[in-house]
Amino acid sequence: MQSAYDRASKLGDDIYVVTEASHSDHVKEQLPELDDDRFIIEPGRRGTAHCIVMAMDYVARRHDKDEPLAFIHADHHVRDVEGFKRSFDVAARVSEQTKQIALIGIEPTFPSTGFGYIKRDGVIDENSGVYEVESFKEKPDFDTAKSYISTGRYLWNCGYFVGSVGVFLDEMQRNAPQLAETFNKLASIDINSDDYKQGYMELDNQVIDIALIEKADKLAVVAATFDWMDIGSFKDLHEANESDNKGNHFKGEQIYDDDLENVYVHNDQEKPVVVIGLDNVVVVNTKNGILVARKDLSQRVKDAVGKMQEREKKNE
Repeated sequence: MQSAYDRASKLGDDIYVVTEASHSDHVKEQLPELDDDRFIIEPGRRGTAHCIVMAMDYVARRHDKDEPLAFIHADHHVRDVEGFKRSFDVAARVSEQTKQIALIGIEPTFPSTGFGYIKRDGVIDENSGVYEVESFKEKPDFDTAKSYISTGRYLWNCGYFVGSVGVFLDEMQRNAPQLAETFNKLASIDINSDDYKQGYMELDNQVIDIALIEKADKLAVVAATFDWMDIGSFKDLHEANESDNKGNHFKGEQIYDDDLENVYVHNDQEKPVVVIGLDNVVVVNTKNGILVARKDLSQRVKDAVGKMQEREKKNE
């Protein structure tokens, strides 16, 4: 999150952080330099569509509706911050000129089955790597992903959107009138009132890609000029951090290692952690439990936690 804030600070002076109420105190601790009025707090999770609508309402009360907004994520890893800035500057310029929402897509480096894809067709500005969006593709199987990459016409969809409140509202009114109606309803209520919170909690759960982006008449996409990683597992987290000459990364105190390769160890506790003779493993020790997993399967931790919670409910 702190890295995302640093990247965002390169794009403009006004930065807002959207978070859900249960995370808000922790988020504020991570960004002590931000005033309280820079945090937009969802009363409860209502999906990325309504989260963005709420953010637009909050920003529109303070800024010109024609000023471009950039929606970025806190769980991405980017090293080339200058390239990041250049791509977003291009997206803002294109959105202002074309009155379209501009996306940023990542040039694929391998046939990923975990990302959605943007098919580009039609050049808006070849020198700046700006294209028209032809269609969106859901997460493909491996062979389909290989075929996408072989054409050179597909980008990974990383969920970055750029456009002014006015541009978003125009698109909503044409193709997602329910979202436009929600914006107007929220905009008519005191944002600090209980009525606002209640009105927000009455909304359903919608994803912005399905509710708006994939319905849009015209969209621009900028081919990113920066490296990018979506931190979705401990394997990704390991790759995003520096490792020693054997590919190991250690975080925390009281870690004792012997004969390790390609291992990620994180110890949050005072109790020692001893790891011996392992390869391609993640070990995480926290107050809530201990995780030991083959690194390439560490994304399954969410499923494991879900099963543990189900078991606890049955035992209550």
